[in-house]
Amino acid sequence: MAAALTKTHRHSHSLKYLFTNRSKHSITDPLLAPKDFPAHQLIQCKWRSRFPQTNFKKTKALDISSPNIISSSPKFGLVGWYLGLVKTRPVATKSITSALIYTAADVSSQTIMGETSERYDLLRTLRMAGYGMLIIGPSLHYWFNFMSRVFPKRDLLSTFKKITLGQTVYGPAMNVIFFSMNAALQGENGSEIVARLKRDLVPTMISGIMYWPVCDFVTFKFIPVHLQPLVSNSFSYLWTVYMTYMVNLEKVGTS
Repeated sequence: MAAALTKTHRHSHSLKYLFTNRSKHSITDPLLAPKDFPAHQLIQCKWRSRFPQTNFKKTKALDISSPNIISSSPKFGLVGWYLGLVKTRPVATKSITSALIYTAADVSSQTIMGETSERYDLLRTLRMAGYGMLIIGPSLHYWFNFMSRVFPKRDLLSTFKKITLGQTVYGPAMNVIFFSMNAALQGENGSEIVARLKRDLVPTMISGIMYWPVCDFVTFKFIPVHLQPLVSNSFSYLWTVYMTYMVNLEKVGTS
């Protein structure tokens, strides 16, 4: 009985030494431990003396949604390659993406309208591709970055503010540029362009109000800012099919 009490006392003394001298000597130094120091604690001391505490610091969890992680991992293939380009060359990548989407949309529009291969309008498709590359791609990049700075949150109020600005500022401006540029490239003069805007702009804006708020809500609420132009361009595919039809209607007579 006495031996057991003595052993218990020694173990308590060792634990007391461990906690009272941790700040002074640290358990990483096994040479300072008493002779009756528990074996498993002594092994832990030797391990920590060989591999310092700094090697066991808790690492920060990886965020797999980060473009840096995705673009650097070969497992993501084409998606990782694209996100890497978005990170390193954002404007050029988004411009080329817009050009490809507008090209596909115009080809689809001409196919839906029943254009045969003999009547296919290549110049019209080139106009759409040029508009996507030179106007839409860069403007979407700067517009979405501007929106993220002005309204950095993704709550409902901030999202609706972004949607409202898109429908009252960005959308109408892009529609005016779209109709005016394409009309000018088709040889229409100033009065004919104004007449076309009077005829086609308001119906186009009404159609946009019925289509874009839902798309913008998904884009602003759930999509990271560096991918918002891509998602917006994806939504714009169907919209561009409609727009390429509208912009290629017969010009308005001004007589």
